[in-house]
Amino acid sequence: MPKTSFRSLSLRMVLCAIGLLASRGEAVRAEPTATSQPSLAELKRTGLQRSRFKSNGATTKPLPETGTPPKANLEAFKNTIQPLLQQYCYDCHGSGEVEGNVQISSLDPDLLRGSDTDWWTEVFSAVTKGEMPPPDDYEMGDAERRQIVNWLSAELEAASVLRRQSGSQSAFRRLTRYEYNYALQDLLGLPWDFAKDLPPEPHSEEGFENDSELLHLSVSQFETYHRLARQALDRATVSGDRPQTIYWGIDMKTAARQDWKKYQAQVDKTKKQFADDPNTLEQELAKVEQAFRQPHSTAYFQQRSTGRTAKAEWRYNGARYAIAPTDTKPEFPADSDFVAILPATRHQKLVLELGNRLPDEGTMRVTVRASRAASERPGYPSLQLLFGWQASNEGRALLRVSDEDVPVTATADDPQLIQWEVPLGEIYPRNSVRKTSSMGSTPSPSEYIRIGNSGAGTDDVQIDYVVVEAPVYDQWPPASHTNIFFDSDHSGDETTYAREILQRFMARAWRRPPTDAEVDRKLALFHVMRPQCDRFEEAVLEVLATVLSSPQFLYASQSPPEGSKKPSPSRDDQYRLATRLSLFLWCSLPDEQLLKLAESGQLSDDKVLHDQVERMLNDPRSDRLSEHFVHQWLNLELLGFVNFKQLSPLLKEAMQHEPVALFDEVLDQDASVLDFLHSDYAMVNQRLAYHYGLRGVYGNHFRRVPLQDELRQGGLLTQAGIMAMNSDFPDSHPLKRAIWLLECLLADPPPPPPPAVPQIDLADPEIAKMTLKERIENHRNHAACKSCHVKIDPWGIAFENFDALGKWRDNIRGKPVDASSQLFNGETLDGIDGLKRFLLDNRQDQFTQAMVQKLTTFALGRPLRFEDRAEVDAIAAKVRQQGDGLRTMIHTIVQSDLFKTP
Repeated sequence: MPKTSFRSLSLRMVLCAIGLLASRGEAVRAEPTATSQPSLAELKRTGLQRSRFKSNGATTKPLPETGTPPKANLEAFKNTIQPLLQQYCYDCHGSGEVEGNVQISSLDPDLLRGSDTDWWTEVFSAVTKGEMPPPDDYEMGDAERRQIVNWLSAELEAASVLRRQSGSQSAFRRLTRYEYNYALQDLLGLPWDFAKDLPPEPHSEEGFENDSELLHLSVSQFETYHRLARQALDRATVSGDRPQTIYWGIDMKTAARQDWKKYQAQVDKTKKQFADDPNTLEQELAKVEQAFRQPHSTAYFQQRSTGRTAKAEWRYNGARYAIAPTDTKPEFPADSDFVAILPATRHQKLVLELGNRLPDEGTMRVTVRASRAASERPGYPSLQLLFGWQASNEGRALLRVSDEDVPVTATADDPQLIQWEVPLGEIYPRNSVRKTSSMGSTPSPSEYIRIGNSGAGTDDVQIDYVVVEAPVYDQWPPASHTNIFFDSDHSGDETTYAREILQRFMARAWRRPPTDAEVDRKLALFHVMRPQCDRFEEAVLEVLATVLSSPQFLYASQSPPEGSKKPSPSRDDQYRLATRLSLFLWCSLPDEQLLKLAESGQLSDDKVLHDQVERMLNDPRSDRLSEHFVHQWLNLELLGFVNFKQLSPLLKEAMQHEPVALFDEVLDQDASVLDFLHSDYAMVNQRLAYHYGLRGVYGNHFRRVPLQDELRQGGLLTQAGIMAMNSDFPDSHPLKRAIWLLECLLADPPPPPPPAVPQIDLADPEIAKMTLKERIENHRNHAACKSCHVKIDPWGIAFENFDALGKWRDNIRGKPVDASSQLFNGETLDGIDGLKRFLLDNRQDQFTQAMVQKLTTFALGRPLRFEDRAEVDAIAAKVRQQGDGLRTMIHTIVQSDLFKTP
């Protein structure tokens, strides 16, 4: 076995292993009978009480103070540990024939200063997981195993402390794509996507995008950032007079004018056909009337007074459906005889064509008066807004432009107003011929909005009037402009005013006050640019673009400011702490309150820091932490690539949000992180609840739903999206599911497969008849495969009751599901219930430490190394002693020296 680097071992082996001692050390306790099995909730409690961090009420020993070098405990090794290794390990890993390329007898027992710490980490991992010595060959007693593990644990911790004391780590990196975007959003006060032209980020070995070892910049990238910064500033500021707003007031009689013609055409045809037969004419006209009173499966119009209906249709050519705008704002009528009905199906299509006069920039405001169609059913529908165009048979686009679905809860006699505000500059692509082709010709320059019933239930939506306004500005100039070009008594003096603008903008963008020398250099650039610009504002924006394309903005960690006459490292550290904290919890810049606390030197105070973390977690911007950490932690990018025909886009969207919603709930309640392994509730919306077979859940918003069945839902392990992204439709995929569990939740990734691994031969009729589990077992019988698969397969087979879309199943092609398997230590996992029980009974420490490792890696923006081990271990101990709360975990990470002085 080749020697492994500290980085690849680091926390992966140490942290994942140290929590496993309970599975061996506590094995002597009596197992409950089948009739007295504790519940999963009880296993959470009892597992915590058996944690190594709570044994005998002892707390983890404090880390040695800086400057006090720890010492190796060589006497204990000589008297106790070495004899045990000789007894149990040297036969295979001694001076003779060496198995696995590991010769334990030659390892330097001084882990603090020797060169074999990484090998000892491998030994530690193998012993604590019960892999070594092999259970079939040796029976190492629990007390003996504890002696080895305790000595190795203490020595590894001391070695970690010593190496951390010998140097500091650097998290010098540029902002990620999403951090850059949020930073510009918060700085400019605009919720637009400023980073859509940047390439996606690479992912670290652990799946994180904010890894300092991957985030660098080239000269050409600086040029790209300068261009993006100038574009953002141009869009945030304005010049000239306020643009005129144009309006569309659309009643459904007007919207249906083309469709109502079909009724009249059918009436006229019938009258002409039976003009000489009055009796037949009356009967036929009654049939026509009856035919035009029928509901439709797609969007349709209805006249309330007569009950007549007309199917809503739309065609791009000829501009027959386009509605002309006006210069005056329409008023909502008191009532309307004509309505549009959006059925509760995926085929609804109410298109309102607006022509080619929508501007390039500014806000489009769409207001819809809507209600539930008459229904006694429980629940309610929802609306979403889309934007589209079709220039020709080949050229078209349809984009969802509403961020969230809006519930329609009003009744027909008291309808509600639903409003969306859409930044037109964010819609891409727009119709490229809207300024070059004339209305009615082909290619068509027209654009439209489309209103859809996105509810998961059976309720129809009724709409009677729609108002569209564009461009809409609540004030002129808009706030994004005045935030930069603010009112000043010195606005008449260009040099003084430019300096004021630069000082204020640079302080926020650079997360610290700029020095006089830095401002002077930017002001000198302004004087160079001013003669080349027609307007003062244009020259200032060019300089501000250089502020936003400088390392001081683009890099998360910064050097002390240049030109500082009186360096104050403590204050500089405070500003860096503010930046680190805001990037962790908001993925963005620190706000004014954080910067003021940094300036006063109070931010690093424990009480102040605690209060700020609470404030920031209660701020809506903390949703960014949930979204980006969860997606990277759980590798949810895989779900984005899942495109089964049986998986609707809206169900897939719900699957993608479910783990984020669970993280939010655990964070808000400071619930135990063990809820990620199992919880007695689920976070679902109506569509996802229906997928799981849960009843009484209505609407598209996510909410907490109590669970009666402890088995099929609850936690991350049984979530449909996790199952779907780790499947091979139409089959499940136990190996993918096992590897995901080991990598993402237990931080214990399996080794890569050896070369020349034989494939499962589905052409063999005997293999083709096997169940998936039987095929895996047959594959595992190959000598080249057995050593790896025995450590992987059982974890994945436990998920076999969940199909490729995460739905529960009891049979596969007529055969009962067999989800039982045996772990390497001989313990049986009986399906998902057995998996949850094993994890909650034996792996609580491992999971909690893995969670600390993942969250700390994200918080620091760099990979954890061996020298971080002792500090991470101390964080995990404090979290376990305080009940495993997720909010508590974040507080403990932020309060640690690892975060304060990374």
